[in-house]
Amino acid sequence: MKGSIAVIGAGKWGQALHFALSQKQKCLITSRTKRDIKNFVDLDTALKCDFLVIAIPAQEIRAWLKNNFKFNNHKILVASKGIEASSGEFLNEIYADFVPEKNIGFISGPSFAAEVIQGLPCALVLNSSSKELYDDFEPFFPNFIKTYYSDDVIGAEVAGAYKNVLAIASGICEGLNLGKNAQASLISRGLVEMQRFGKHFGAKKSSFVGLSGAGDLFLTASSTMSRNYRVGLGLAENKSLEDILEELGEVAEGVKTSEAIYNLSSKHEIYTPIAKEVKLVLDGKNPLDSLKDLLSN
Repeated sequence: MKGSIAVIGAGKWGQALHFALSQKQKCLITSRTKRDIKNFVDLDTALKCDFLVIAIPAQEIRAWLKNNFKFNNHKILVASKGIEASSGEFLNEIYADFVPEKNIGFISGPSFAAEVIQGLPCALVLNSSSKELYDDFEPFFPNFIKTYYSDDVIGAEVAGAYKNVLAIASGICEGLNLGKNAQASLISRGLVEMQRFGKHFGAKKSSFVGLSGAGDLFLTASSTMSRNYRVGLGLAENKSLEDILEELGEVAEGVKTSEAIYNLSSKHEIYTPIAKEVKLVLDGKNPLDSLKDLLSN
């Protein structure tokens, strides 16, 4: 390994990645607020590192880059998952204004932070147009994380964003006690829907049947460890979105991403019925009415 490394963003996923990347060498970490974490530093110090892993919520990335970031030949891995709701842009499109394509990659795959920070085994995909970037980052990862390379950046982006929306739908299904048959049907049709959406933007089919797509979807849409799944549970109980998010105390990326997918699907005339109903339920539609509409259309 050649070079220093830092994680930017100290939410649960950022802390988990910091733990993992600290197994082989010193890894710095920074965030907006001071945290009692080993090797916590200020942002200026972190940005002097050669390698950066950025774990900032998707909706905050553009503003953060504009206000805080100046490219200095960094090698970057993006650990965020989502689509910017205000513009409908994928994260790689946002970063393109600040970082050369060959210097950036995107993490995907099934990886609950709570398990990574325990050192439990998992597999991740590092997606980049540059195989060299993968080769540079791969040695930093600990033995309990198996890494794979893919050049399908848009496939990883779509899968990572879309699965959070489908996790909300799955949580609603569970909360309404619709049964495992319904939940399995929902998740599998959601995978088809995700693939259809991704295909429109040039994603490869293989990404959706691998770790980035099916792997991450099956994980996120089936466990209360998923914040987005818990959002769905709350919606099924007729809790307000405001109360649900306050209880979570963390960002649930699927909420804003559902808005982005709804708008993109409408604009490009892509058939995405599950994502559409999630967005409508988040806007106040009765989940049982959404169920009727999904079954009848």
